[in-house]
Amino acid sequence: MALRNQLEKSGSWLFRYRSYLPLAILPIFFICLASSSYLGHSHAINELWQVGCLGLSLSGLVLRVIIVGHAPCGTSGRNTREQAANTLTTTGMYSIVRHPLYLANYLIIIGFTIEFHVWWLVLLTTCIYALYYERIMLAEEAFLRERFGEAFEQWASVTPAFIPRFRGWKPSPVPFCWRTVLQREYNAFFLIVAVFFLLDLIGDSITERRFKIGVTWFGLFIIGFVIFATLRTLKKRTHLLTVEGR
Repeated sequence: MALRNQLEKSGSWLFRYRSYLPLAILPIFFICLASSSYLGHSHAINELWQVGCLGLSLSGLVLRVIIVGHAPCGTSGRNTREQAANTLTTTGMYSIVRHPLYLANYLIIIGFTIEFHVWWLVLLTTCIYALYYERIMLAEEAFLRERFGEAFEQWASVTPAFIPRFRGWKPSPVPFCWRTVLQREYNAFFLIVAVFFLLDLIGDSITERRFKIGVTWFGLFIIGFVIFATLRTLKKRTHLLTVEGR
């Protein structure tokens, strides 16, 4: 089997389990967390650093919101069993980068990682992410190439895979839909809020050698949980967030 075919095959397998396999690197994060200390030996400076990291992760969520809000039916989904695409999306964020959702996910994850202020952890996470998602991207593009042929080739020839090229921007003809965003992105929102709350709780408790809950972070967590629970209930028990054709 040719190397490219092997990479595409492994990418298809990774695609199916992409929500769970990254958890395998959690032990490395826990090791770094065990030696937590305040940046600059100052709690105030450390808090500002955390806010900046949260902002970076939220920028990834904003990018996901833009993508999902303009996504036509059958694209940008959370399918895991197999590749699926009813249409080839080449406008909106897809006009400046071929894999904008993976770019968004990277921003979210790197925000978590920088929180530890350990330079080699950022480098390690970036390398693992690149190796992991490179194979998934190859598998996805093999599927798109087979399904859309020349249309895919033309789009891929002028659109970078991961680093955006902003001068290629073409607005999406699909109107933005908040209900679709609320239906599909509440998990990502709560994940970000919960992770930063836990990192603050564990980091402060280890550094100060006593159990400590930051009031602001705890309040943010409670608000996030209420939003998460509300949207999940609306999705599971009502049709308020359902949009025909989206």
